Amino acid sequence: MQINQERVLSRLMEIIQIDSVSYKEGPMTDYLQNYFEKLGYEVYRDEAGKAIGGDHAGNLLIHIPGTLGGEAICLNAHQDTVEPGNGIHPVFENGILRSGGDTILAADDKSGIVMTMELLDLLKETGTPHRDLYLLFTICEENGMYGAKTFDCSKLPAKNIFSLDGAGKIGPVITSGAGKDSLTITFHGKTAHGGIEPEKGINAIAVAASAINRVPFGRIDPETTSNIGRIEGGGATNIVTDTVTFTCEVRSHTQKQIDDQVAKIVKACNDAAAEFKASVDIDIDHFCPPCKPDPDCFLSRLTLHALEAEGFTPEYVVTNGSGDSNIFSGKGFHCSGISTGMFDVHTTGEYLDMKVFEQAFGIVWRIMTDEFQ
Repeated sequence: MQINQERVLSRLMEIIQIDSVSYKEGPMTDYLQNYFEKLGYEVYRDEAGKAIGGDHAGNLLIHIPGTLGGEAICLNAHQDTVEPGNGIHPVFENGILRSGGDTILAADDKSGIVMTMELLDLLKETGTPHRDLYLLFTICEENGMYGAKTFDCSKLPAKNIFSLDGAGKIGPVITSGAGKDSLTITFHGKTAHGGIEPEKGINAIAVAASAINRVPFGRIDPETTSNIGRIEGGGATNIVTDTVTFTCEVRSHTQKQIDDQVAKIVKACNDAAAEFKASVDIDIDHFCPPCKPDPDCFLSRLTLHALEAEGFTPEYVVTNGSGDSNIFSGKGFHCSGISTGMFDVHTTGEYLDMKVFEQAFGIVWRIMTDEFQ
């Protein structure tokens, strides 16, 4: 199915210029709610923005009843962008949409949103039968997937969520997405004069160093990584440092591997604190669970069918990245997804290749309209 490129570009230009960085997506939520309500659809809007400490933004859910048999599909895209994402001036040239060079483009993920708009237009214009369809536009995906985490999944009857939030060429099929735990660890020692009576102090830097040396970091095994991202504490060289904090993360493709590595880190920190007669506070954020799509489920099989029908050979890949699909997979949904044609995301060099966008649309069209069991 051929898109109306002039219409698509016009919409992209419009919504890309609506500022919607994470925690400040309210104007984007307002725009989308108004757009779909004007089309006659009932829009469910929650108060996720306020719940997570942001503005008046919210997750949006729209139901478009279908006439084609088979399982319902939910198309998912997120409303928020990373920084620098305010005051974007998109430029289109030679089939490529870019920013002016001093901001991101926000194709991540407004290209996914526009793809759903074009889908509805073409379904209506052609009268093509389609599956029962839900559209789910989440907030704060880029900063912790907090929109997906707070969404009331009982509102969504469909069990298949297809993400329009991928980057790169068409073809890769994710067979495993890593989960992640983040840890913030603070050691409390005892201050003293470092030059006169250091023996009366407990140096929190030494405690932290001892803990870090007790446990491996880096590549733990083929599926697991662990990294220290930041360490801070201390001041003058003549003062025994009494507080040090470091942050680290663990990523893996099975929850057991995450749990095992986190347990090793926790034990190392507790053992070091006990040895030095210090204390330690450990905060663990279960950031997101691993995502391993079931290859035999309806959505996985339908995704492969659509790719092959459009002339693409699936490339099976694993990724250590994460997104809303991790959260929804952890809540029991079947998840899949595709690139929308965006490249170099999260940089001022981000761009959207309209040829790849149209290829992706062809796959989404088949997912929604092909008879398949």
